[in-house]
Amino acid sequence: MLWRIAVATLIGHALFSAFSAYAFATFLVPPYPEWLQTPQNQRVMALGYTYGGAITVTLGAISGLAFLVWTVGLRPALITFATVFTLAFTSEYVGTRWDFPFGAYEYSSQLGYKIGGRVPFNIPTSWFYMLVASLAMCGRFLRARDDAATRWWWALVGGVVLTLWDVSMDPAMVKTNHWFWEIGDLSDRSAFAQFIGRPIFYGMPLTNWMGWLLTGILAARVMMAIVPPSTWATRVSPERLPMALYAVNGLLPIAICLRWDMVPAGILGTIAMALPLWAAWRGDALNAARASA
Repeated sequence: MLWRIAVATLIGHALFSAFSAYAFATFLVPPYPEWLQTPQNQRVMALGYTYGGAITVTLGAISGLAFLVWTVGLRPALITFATVFTLAFTSEYVGTRWDFPFGAYEYSSQLGYKIGGRVPFNIPTSWFYMLVASLAMCGRFLRARDDAATRWWWALVGGVVLTLWDVSMDPAMVKTNHWFWEIGDLSDRSAFAQFIGRPIFYGMPLTNWMGWLLTGILAARVMMAIVPPSTWATRVSPERLPMALYAVNGLLPIAICLRWDMVPAGILGTIAMALPLWAAWRGDALNAARASA
């Protein structure tokens, strides 16, 4: 039953993601077509903006959670979800309140309900299922031991895999007004602070990726304490559902970047997400070859 739920919600998540990618690559590119200007279609579009993203992310989270319960058990999966959600929300709330660790930014109303008036529910929810996907992929090409050094190594690689998702996503979401960077005057800062804080990639500063990496590593390390690497490698990683979940989440941002005059970001984002997917696929092939030898 849990496997069926995970697969069904993944399919729903993929369909919503694909439709959103199509919409933002065609009729949602300004200037909007005339047929979209009618009052009825404007209401439909408003509903789509209000609920489309929330439904898409919720389906992805259900898929990731059902899959994790199916592979590691109910209690570890629920603890993992609650812990990652809390850590991600805290990091995002601190980020929108005090500009650390990502830099100065703010979310618009397009991502739905904001927890504490600052962080959309979608955001920490997506951190959870994308970290599940990232660590499951790591289990296909990383050595699985349960010592402290290995857990930190997995957390580091998992944080990198997660951050690669943001290469195209951040430019896409800023371009479509899902969030905004609010970089102020940096002239009184050190040369290093100016370098990492200056908007150098489609309005995004390097501090954003640094914040993603820091938060991702810490969250992944906590996940390693709840579910050790050996369990990920033997129970979670053999299934290919996490790879599909990771890949599907590249559809929308890459489509936006390629269509909204941000082709370099789209190409770099495609390469960035393809690398861990290739490593996971290749790692699976190598492990199968070893097992049959």
